[in-house]
Amino acid sequence: MRVLGVDPGLRITGYGLLDDGSGIPELVEAGVIRSTSSHSLEQRLLELHSGMETIIEDFHPDVLSVEELYSHYNHPNPAVVMGHARGVLFLAAGKAGIPVFSYSATRVKKSLTGAGRASKDQSARMICNTLQCREIPGPVDVTDAIAVALCHYNVVSHGGIL
Repeated sequence: MRVLGVDPGLRITGYGLLDDGSGIPELVEAGVIRSTSSHSLEQRLLELHSGMETIIEDFHPDVLSVEELYSHYNHPNPAVVMGHARGVLFLAAGKAGIPVFSYSATRVKKSLTGAGRASKDQSARMICNTLQCREIPGPVDVTDAIAVALCHYNVVSHGGIL
């Protein structure tokens, strides 16, 4: 199973692709898709969509895993922007026939560390431990994407129980 984890953002979208061909998750590819901040919203969404289509075409994931949208009532704008980004990512997955699975931030953290309120640093260290890497693979956008991919892998490998 190939799981493409995605941390959606309009400026930077992180992604991490895991493959469990050997029975344990292995990191195949990770990186970011960037949009040009001086472009219009529709152009930036097109850049994000095109970048995701390229990743899907190049790596053929079986599923896309993404963190659920969170909104704070005092600051609704980030959630609206995130909704736009998630929409074009879901569209790219839908066009490719790839199912999308969403997980809450607390479920992602709990699947990695055993604690739903773990810090990003704790999650990053567990990613390195699980994937047997020497250093944290990339910026926080990438580690968040890998975390959500590992969450899906853990959910599937444990029969949906976490």
